[in-house]
Amino acid sequence: MDKLLIRGGRTLRGEVPISGAKNAALPELCAALLTAEPVTLHNVPRLQDVATMLQLVRNMGVTAERDGNGTVSLDAGDLTKPEAPYELVKTMRASVLALGPLLARFGHARVSLPGGCAIGSRPVDQHIKGLTAMGADISVEHGYMVAKLQPGLARLRGARITTDMVTVTGTENFLMAAALAEGETVLENAAQEPEIPDLAEMLIAMGAKIEGHGTSRIRIQGVERLHGGTHTVVADRIEAGTFLCAVAAAGGDVLLRHARADHLDAVVEKLREAGAAIEAVEGGLRVRASGRLRAQSFRTTEYPGFPTDMQAQFMALNVIAEGTSTVTETIFENRFMHVDEMLRLGARIQTDGKVAVIEGVPQLSGATVMATDLRASASLVIAGLVAEGETLVDRIYHLDRGYDRMEAKLRGIGADIERVSGGAA
Repeated sequence: MDKLLIRGGRTLRGEVPISGAKNAALPELCAALLTAEPVTLHNVPRLQDVATMLQLVRNMGVTAERDGNGTVSLDAGDLTKPEAPYELVKTMRASVLALGPLLARFGHARVSLPGGCAIGSRPVDQHIKGLTAMGADISVEHGYMVAKLQPGLARLRGARITTDMVTVTGTENFLMAAALAEGETVLENAAQEPEIPDLAEMLIAMGAKIEGHGTSRIRIQGVERLHGGTHTVVADRIEAGTFLCAVAAAGGDVLLRHARADHLDAVVEKLREAGAAIEAVEGGLRVRASGRLRAQSFRTTEYPGFPTDMQAQFMALNVIAEGTSTVTETIFENRFMHVDEMLRLGARIQTDGKVAVIEGVPQLSGATVMATDLRASASLVIAGLVAEGETLVDRIYHLDRGYDRMEAKLRGIGADIERVSGGAA
């Protein structure tokens, strides 16, 4: 099992190319299921989750090829098996995004329930509720969601869908399903993350009629068919935010190519308040920092608030910042699992339910730590960059799910970091 060996204490300087967004690429790969014509995606990141999604669609009968430059070509014209089996879904919860497109195009689908998730429950009941309103019959049988059209329907029908909470994957599933539904669909309480309008723009390029994407109310006028198309995946705001926190913690001067400040307003504001200098420049974002920054309290919430996917990385900055901060996690109930590992590095953190209180320390001390989920992995890497001595981060397969060659990018800006092999943890 691979690990990352980090020798801390180096400042970071240079340029980092920010890859395409994982959370945009995954639904957009599923969107290719909506048409029998070829679809081409550019700027697709090299991630384990992307490889799993490609394996999933190939298992359905889709031709899917990728080159070495981030381009993926898909052709679902000969799709013969509208099913997402447990063996693949269990490793990547985003597989539920196949449900809407398959149901919309073929009138039936069989998709495994995702199962457990380390950071907390992500129920699919909202997906079922919305698709049922559009004319689906969905039952749960032997661990699978078995979906078909209600009697008398030839295709899904438009509906007004108001979810009980903001759900990103739910919004994406409804958006894709509604593109081929009969009549108009209105999504109320829709997610507003930048990956949503990026998916909508791809669907529009394929012939969909969508308005209001990027707001909490999206209108979709269904069409009978979608054609093929070409789309470039938006830059990954969470990867960009992770590198912003890394430079803020370790110090230095780095240009994040392709990063967009307007996708990271809440994070950028907190980093500036902490003392980092961040400016939008031609081609990306420039971040500069030196010395200990000031601890910042924050509360995670839906976009455009502070993202839960950046909570752990910002906490890594807070543990070595000057002062005491409070972090409140409102999205997932188990997203403080990185705390115990940070304590091994010398951090001072106390947790009580959804709240963590961090007392900043001047220095961390390198140790062996274990990643528990994707963003926890990133936070431990950031902590390792500033810790004295060597830090060994185990179970980095979590990191590979969501970061495209993170250690290579960090090495490129001066970090002393390498991937090493080792036995199972």
